[in-house]
Amino acid sequence: VVENDIQARIDNIFSNLERLEILSSKEPPNKRQNAKLRVDQLKYDIQHLQTALRNFQHRRYIREQQERQREELLARTFTTNDSDTTIPIDETLQFNESLQNAHRGMDDLIGSGTNILQGLRDQRMTLKGTHKKILDVANMLGLSNTVMRLIEKRAFQDKYFMIGGMILTCVIMFLVVQYLT
Repeated sequence: VVENDIQARIDNIFSNLERLEILSSKEPPNKRQNAKLRVDQLKYDIQHLQTALRNFQHRRYIREQQERQREELLARTFTTNDSDTTIPIDETLQFNESLQNAHRGMDDLIGSGTNILQGLRDQRMTLKGTHKKILDVANMLGLSNTVMRLIEKRAFQDKYFMIGGMILTCVIMFLVVQYLT
């Protein structure tokens, strides 16, 4: 009864604090900060009281439960072949099997993780080799481009030599025809 009365009063204080908070926002600006600070302090104090009440109720509930269990234990009569004193071996065996299955599952999981890591390492080595080959091909292509440019330059020069030679041959033929006829 006392706890319920305390709880009702705390709830009433909370509702009053909500109204105070609304009223504090309507205060003049120079007093508003101070009023809001006081309302927040009151809220903190009430929350502290609410927590203390809950802790007290929880301790009382645990104490009552312990007393009830103590009374049940003292009122109980034990016999030599009481069914409550048997050990459930089947449940224990099932629990043990479940633990072993979980252990095996974890081992399998770790093994598959190790295999995945090894596969990633192998892929890394393969990619490094491929990267090296691509760089070699790129260097070769760079050299090939240089060679192709030289060949094109030489072909361009050879074209001029050929045209010059043809013109020279035509001039010589013309001169031979002029002087010999």
